[in-house]
Amino acid sequence: MKLLLVSFLFLLTPPMTWMGNFDDALKQAAESHKQILINFSGSDWCGPCIRLRKEILETAAFGDYAGRHLVLVRADFPRQKKNRLSAEQTRLNEALAERYNPDGKFPFTVLTSENGKVIRTWEGFPDESPEEFVQELAKSAVK
Repeated sequence: MKLLLVSFLFLLTPPMTWMGNFDDALKQAAESHKQILINFSGSDWCGPCIRLRKEILETAAFGDYAGRHLVLVRADFPRQKKNRLSAEQTRLNEALAERYNPDGKFPFTVLTSENGKVIRTWEGFPDESPEEFVQELAKSAVK
């Protein structure tokens, strides 16, 4: 029965799309009047980054909220050769890091307004449940 319920909730959750181009995200956010969540990650070497992705960012609770309220951007900085990004994506990620993560923190999560103004940041793995993380996002949305 639990599996059936989880499967049903998964079908109701809007799909999450992580963008790689912040300029495109800004356009989409302006059109939809949504905030932007940027996730700086080292997907193949940073343990807390992997944990954040699996335990919070890939959950139904986060996905449901994000699908309705956020434009998602991931700036990944993998180290293994097999996971190397294109030169263009690397350039985009580095430019985004210069703007929002100049100290090179991982994981580092940034919530911005639809025009890119920083509202809130999270350094490291947020020590909370996906539901608590979503509540923090929702509180930050209050103007």
